[in-house]
Amino acid sequence: MAQEQMGFPEALAILRKHANQSDAVPAWPADSWQALAHCGALGWCIPAAYGGEERTGFALLDGYEQLAGACLTTCFILSQRDAACRRLRDSGNETLCRQLLPALAGGEAFATVGLSQLTTSRQHMKPSFVARQVDGGVVLNGAVPWVTGAAKADHLIIGAVLEDGQQILAVLPRGLGGVSVGPPLELMALEGSLTAEVYCDQAPLENRWILAGPAERVMAGGRGGTGGLETSCLALGLAGAAIDYLAEEAKARPELRLSTERLEQTRRTIRQEMHTLAESSCSTEAAATLRARANSLVLRATQAALTASKGTGFLRQHPAQRWARQALFFLVWSCPRPAAEATLAALAPPEAFACP
Repeated sequence: MAQEQMGFPEALAILRKHANQSDAVPAWPADSWQALAHCGALGWCIPAAYGGEERTGFALLDGYEQLAGACLTTCFILSQRDAACRRLRDSGNETLCRQLLPALAGGEAFATVGLSQLTTSRQHMKPSFVARQVDGGVVLNGAVPWVTGAAKADHLIIGAVLEDGQQILAVLPRGLGGVSVGPPLELMALEGSLTAEVYCDQAPLENRWILAGPAERVMAGGRGGTGGLETSCLALGLAGAAIDYLAEEAKARPELRLSTERLEQTRRTIRQEMHTLAESSCSTEAAATLRARANSLVLRATQAALTASKGTGFLRQHPAQRWARQALFFLVWSCPRPAAEATLAALAPPEAFACP
């Protein structure tokens, strides 16, 4: 189905208009999502062979950064959908790519990911989501704890643990028997993302839906690049919204200029490093270091904006309160141990506790 075309600046304006509501209300941000479809953003990460635009490197990150600055909730939903598209794209499963990616590029379908149980969520507990191999496929049981847009998804890219401890990645049709979606989780921000738990009770999945595995660490060794930097990019976009607000305020308030200039210089430095890493081979260590710096910037920039806005910024209709709450999400969203440790070190440096 052809989408009505819309310019990117017009799409950004729609996202900004609905950003407060998308953050605070547990309802699908339909107008903002349609704007993404109409401006072509849903095809950015999808190869041209499947109807996408196939953006890479700087062009892709620049688009994400601008979207995150306009509405982090909508951009977060897009990031999870694009993560699903990348897993499909890189799977080598041509049949599933041709079956699913064209509709995703055109906005006629929605997919998302449920992979945190293999990476950062519930890692010190018994596996929350398991698969039992049977003739012709697997049987899925358990809970996928963090699934953005779960109730809207036609398909989910999920990870499950087999009885022998090995892992698989698979496409899970939401309409499959035995699959159910819980109510949206009560989040302190990004309520419109409709993030929820997905449950499987003896759900039979045929082998044709398996993307990878069985393997000991099924998510290791995939493509790096832009996808690994996306979280930092969204943090940079949110920080940018706060910094741009400060810059506008500083035109009439000279006392804000020095702080704003320092934050802006940090934003430019991180952006340049991120783009450089996107065009090269980005190591896990480099990505974690950048993530910690982006986390620090978004926390400082949004709190500076809230401080500058005074009491008005504490009102629900003011964006400063939203930016400050949303910045805290980056402390918990897919934050690997090296990035978390670096963030903690920055929040509690030894000199801050030295005796006078």
